[in-house]
Amino acid sequence: MATKLYVIGGGAAGFFCAVNAARMNPELEVTILEKTNKLLSKVRISGGGRCNATHACFEIAEMAKRYPRGQHFVKKIFHQFFTTDSIAWFKERGVQLKTEADGRMFPVTDTSQTIIDCLLQEAQQCGVAIKMQCAVTKISRQGGQFLIHTANGGSFNGDYICIASGGFPKAALFQWLEELGHSIAAPVPSLFTFNSPQNRLTQLMGVSTAEARIAIAGTKLQQQGPLLITHWGVSGPAVLRLSAWAARELAAMQWQFTALINWLPGFQEDQLRSLLQQWRVQKAAQKVSGKHFAELPHRLWQFLLMEAGIDENTRWADLPAKNQNKLINKLMAFELPVKGKTTYKDEFVTAGGITLSEIEPHTMMSKKMSGLFFAGEVIDVDGITGGYNFQNAWSTGYVAAKAIAAAAQSV
Repeated sequence: MATKLYVIGGGAAGFFCAVNAARMNPELEVTILEKTNKLLSKVRISGGGRCNATHACFEIAEMAKRYPRGQHFVKKIFHQFFTTDSIAWFKERGVQLKTEADGRMFPVTDTSQTIIDCLLQEAQQCGVAIKMQCAVTKISRQGGQFLIHTANGGSFNGDYICIASGGFPKAALFQWLEELGHSIAAPVPSLFTFNSPQNRLTQLMGVSTAEARIAIAGTKLQQQGPLLITHWGVSGPAVLRLSAWAARELAAMQWQFTALINWLPGFQEDQLRSLLQQWRVQKAAQKVSGKHFAELPHRLWQFLLMEAGIDENTRWADLPAKNQNKLINKLMAFELPVKGKTTYKDEFVTAGGITLSEIEPHTMMSKKMSGLFFAGEVIDVDGITGGYNFQNAWSTGYVAAKAIAAAAQSV
């Protein structure tokens, strides 16, 4: 009788585990159980429909720093399957990845369908069965095998299970995994934008700055990078990274806090003060509203002058010291009251999941139950935006597949 592997979840990690296990051990009977009627849905929408498959970072220690939760865990995983391996794996199957200026990697076709087609074709070639609308509700052990119960009343018997069900937004949805003896790091949202309804800053919607530093008032949490002003608040890489690193703290604040934006992170306060003093002499007759900072979009500069109570017709020579101090404050610590969050382009990520101390990183097998494996976002690992979450999916999926294929051969 064939040895059976059931992979729960038809996303990136689930497919990668299934196809690699089937290829490494052709005697293994592999089936993917997907609860919806869609496969690889996050792959489809990632990167604006282009699929940000990984990131051009080739140092394991450096790559691990991009994971707010699970840094030490992914280091061990990456020693077995890393960025270079992902690139090579897809290349061997005719999918060439290209690197963009910010390090993100996409298929040269610029469409996620290329990645989807590759994985579906691989599944077909390796004989992986796929069952849709098959939501798993319970897993139990019965006579040395797993018994999988589904919402539609069906059941399956298997020798190995890999759970790659993705992240769940609510702790209650992890109950069927807790029943297996696993503990859960409470799920909270990650990778979201900051809402600041009715704030005057939103009048500048569409304005972006190449480099800003954004911090959470009252904490040491901060990130730097491009920032975009939207009609509801602020977004862009700096905000998304901060939302990831501060995911637990911001959830505890119920997403009500003050963000401090430094629009000129390349300056120290004393440097900026000295520069403005110089301009009062060197540009004495010029209006303060002119183009003075190459780093700042002109509309943003005019807005900050207004916020500092400075009339745009004021000459540098006539700028009152009190208003100059206000301007420095607005440039270096602009206060933005945040009230809520918005999911970023459907690319939501959940921080939390199966506690890492209960998983063997060299195999992805549960320390609580032999033959039970995990891959992808269901574990308490999450990365910032930029292809890191997909790399975690490929790496954990591959490591689980390798371990399962080897275990099944030794039976």
